[in-house]
Amino acid sequence: MASKLANWWRQSLKKRPVITNTAVYATFYTAAEISQQTFNKIYSPEKPKLDFASAGRIVAVGSCLYAPTLYYWYKFLDKKFVGTAVKAVAVKVASDQFIMTPILLASFYTLLGVLERKEDVFEELRSKYWKTFLANQAFWIPGQTINFFFVPSNLRVVYVALASFIWINVLCFIKRQKVDNQQEKVTSK
Repeated sequence: MASKLANWWRQSLKKRPVITNTAVYATFYTAAEISQQTFNKIYSPEKPKLDFASAGRIVAVGSCLYAPTLYYWYKFLDKKFVGTAVKAVAVKVASDQFIMTPILLASFYTLLGVLERKEDVFEELRSKYWKTFLANQAFWIPGQTINFFFVPSNLRVVYVALASFIWINVLCFIKRQKVDNQQEKVTSK
């Protein structure tokens, strides 16, 4: 049974890579968001209930934005910078972290602001972007180095989805932190 499932998954990855990667990403985003909410429910003094609407928004943005974007981005990087030589991997990691990451993080906060119908859709982007970006660099520079050195190109998005289970928990933790309006007022002056 497991070998049939693995074979089906490999075939699906070859025939429908974007849809398959999106489904994998959605699965891991769902698991990470629910685990983050469960952790908060257990350990937070407020004991918040599970928020399935919030989970749905995060899963929608994460899987529909990240999976297709990263699929084509990694194909581009692999075509432009061929191989696993140190220089090629360094260029791929730097490109990923300093070109694509800023765009994806900004899109994440902005799209969620829109879906949450916030009056100021950029509020969280302004207050949480740099903290998120720095955490992202600490997590993903080593993670992407492993990805580009050792993971076959057809499995890159799946590898990132697996690693993202941990990262999404960090991202959701940062997202749930209250916006410090006093800090924002000082920063905006």
